[in-house]
Amino acid sequence: MNYNLLKETIDLIEQFEDECKKGNNYSEDSKGLRKYIVDHSDAEVIAEPSWEGKEDGRNPESVISTLIVHMNRYAKTYSKSAIHDSEFSTQEEFIYLINLKVFGPMIKMELIKRNIHDKPLGMQIINRLIHQGWVEQKNSEKDKRSKVISITDEGLRVLEDQMHKIRQASQIVTGDLTHKEKMELIRLLQKLADFHQCIYNQNIDVADLLGSVSENYPYVNN
Repeated sequence: MNYNLLKETIDLIEQFEDECKKGNNYSEDSKGLRKYIVDHSDAEVIAEPSWEGKEDGRNPESVISTLIVHMNRYAKTYSKSAIHDSEFSTQEEFIYLINLKVFGPMIKMELIKRNIHDKPLGMQIINRLIHQGWVEQKNSEKDKRSKVISITDEGLRVLEDQMHKIRQASQIVTGDLTHKEKMELIRLLQKLADFHQCIYNQNIDVADLLGSVSENYPYVNN
């Protein structure tokens, strides 16, 4: 029997169990273990990239945060171009319509939360869509206090008229990434999004947010 292999396997499982305890989105079964192995495979042989300020002590978390902010701004620039000379006023309007087209009717707060907006801003966007005749609302059968909104035929029309440019903008945002790189980026961003969605769903007051996350997710400070 190869006892070294057995020991390495046991060590790997112990590391996997530690990750599960941290709440890192791994199911505690063979499927979760396989995902953990894929996530950590070849980790030691991947060369660290260089970045501005690295020699002066700038940490990777700072770089990642900055790049995400910059990518959001680049994407918004292309989105503005996509709706130029159209009936849309903002990119949020067509994003809300796309959500309603893809996921179907939903209550207002569900649509707002799906787009990670606060209630006042989300309601402004929805009210503009209603005013334009692109969405309609009716009382929810489950909760009479809530309104269910759905996209109208006119909303589908105005969205379809602009979809070519919207898809073009999306393709430009992904730049020169290969298909493999796109799939890897989706995996990493989805993992990151799942982490933050869990926190977002808790509706923690902004004054307590950093302290609460640091306390409940201590591994993010490592």
